[in-house]
Amino acid sequence: MSLKTEKTLTKKGLNTRRKLLKAAEKVFGTKGYFEASIVDITQEANVAQGTIYKYFPSKKAIYDELVQQMSRDLRLYIKQAIDKSPLVDVHRRGFEAFFEWVSENRNLYSIVFQAVIVDKDLYRWYYEKLASGYIRVLKEADKTGEFKSLNHEALAYNLMGIGQFIGMRWIYWEGEEVPKEVLDEAMEMVLHGILK
Repeated sequence: MSLKTEKTLTKKGLNTRRKLLKAAEKVFGTKGYFEASIVDITQEANVAQGTIYKYFPSKKAIYDELVQQMSRDLRLYIKQAIDKSPLVDVHRRGFEAFFEWVSENRNLYSIVFQAVIVDKDLYRWYYEKLASGYIRVLKEADKTGEFKSLNHEALAYNLMGIGQFIGMRWIYWEGEEVPKEVLDEAMEMVLHGILK
């Protein structure tokens, strides 16, 4: 965690901290964690080099905070998108929300994948937090009897993998939106399987 949390900062301090995180997202996303420097981040944020140390004790600390923030933001975005959706639409709305969020935050893929090397515990935490929300939704869905009763954890990771790689293929690699027909095919497979 950063030295100064959002609760102890002035309005100006909050703005500076957010500016540093936004700059770090761009720098880590384009240069990579190991090639990025504190100087790169402060230059991107247009603040004096020493300013960053008022908010984050190290490059690793700002990276950790960035991954945690992106995780919170993504999970909240998906939660709001699926809230009050009919159960049969929850998976589709969740995928759509994930694709929308990633389109607006393309550096997510690069930053999270780097965590495999930068900090494998952080990488694992990121996906476990995402999975725990999915598992809660799947357990709720189980109560209605609309879907097969399957292992919630296994199903959550399978569904996350589908979203992850579809998003990577079109949004991250190509810089495009996920085509509607691709999402339709994914939903057909998720809801009805691949057997004839």
